[in-house]
Amino acid sequence: METVRWGIIGCGDVTEVKSGPAFALVEGSELVAVMRRDGAKAEDYARRHGVPRWYDDADRLIGDPLVDAVYVATPPSSHAEFTIRAALAGKPVYVEKPMALSYAQCLKMIDACQAAEVPLFVAYYRRRLPLFVRAKELLDAGAIGPPRAVSITLMQPPPRIGGDPAGMPWRLRPETSGGGLFFDLGSHMLDIADFLLGPIASADGEATNQGDLYQAEDSVSAALRFHSEVVGTGLWCFSSGEGEQEDRIEITGTKGRLSFPVFGEPVLTVRPAGGPVGGHRAAGGDGAAAADEAVEETVGARRLTFENPPHVQQPLIRSVVDQIRGRGACPSTGESAARTARVMDQVVKGWRARI
Repeated sequence: METVRWGIIGCGDVTEVKSGPAFALVEGSELVAVMRRDGAKAEDYARRHGVPRWYDDADRLIGDPLVDAVYVATPPSSHAEFTIRAALAGKPVYVEKPMALSYAQCLKMIDACQAAEVPLFVAYYRRRLPLFVRAKELLDAGAIGPPRAVSITLMQPPPRIGGDPAGMPWRLRPETSGGGLFFDLGSHMLDIADFLLGPIASADGEATNQGDLYQAEDSVSAALRFHSEVVGTGLWCFSSGEGEQEDRIEITGTKGRLSFPVFGEPVLTVRPAGGPVGGHRAAGGDGAAAADEAVEETVGARRLTFENPPHVQQPLIRSVVDQIRGRGACPSTGESAARTARVMDQVVKGWRARI
């Protein structure tokens, strides 16, 4: 098809800036319909974003003959349901992350899309942001030699939440999100590790609830082994002190190290073997505007800084549209996202057995 006409199921916060506008900005793409259970909110979104049609029923959007492809932007608890329904209608699907509540649900989504012969994509959009594309280029070019180990760290203070369980954010309710912030944020970090170093062959871990502020896990550790025989560790703590925030992935090779944040200011540090070693303190946010790297030489290291596009999912959405139109390939598929779901399930299986 020359133009992919999109419908969004669940036009909530993530679609306001991060993703929604990109569907109208990418070449060969249009946003033609949106759906939200609250019809007034769906109508308001359509009016503000210049979308011609809105619905308060997902089946009506999926069945709209003018909708070619569906973006599922609801919480994870309904990802499998809407993906399968869209696939049965013969429509390609782009679904938010984490892909589903469990690896088993991911497999059902993949099977449904394969049976319908439609592609399935997942919104791990960092796979197309400049920092991570450059990091992969450096690794593939041997900038630090063959990778040997990776360390993943994310430490944040507890989220500010009210005391009313009914008002608990959905990201902290396992029945809606699959787990706690590990599933929401840790999934991005594990997906980037998969993107840069290849699939994870085995994973084990421990999870617990240290802060006792909500039912989901708030602290997770992991031991990882990649098919490439790279070994790794992960630490996600969402109950740290205010001054103990950290956001870093560090990859060690035989000739040096790469380190970068996943959620903070997009800065990639390349250190040769024997150079100084350090990390990145969390800066918050997803970055600023668009495009090229700036290189700063420091003693024993290079710092490469990047700017992200205003709509951070736009580069990945462009690759999704290109693949649907037969003009390229998207690096974030149902299969790659399911690998991350499998790893998360393995890491927290002991915690789930206890609760």
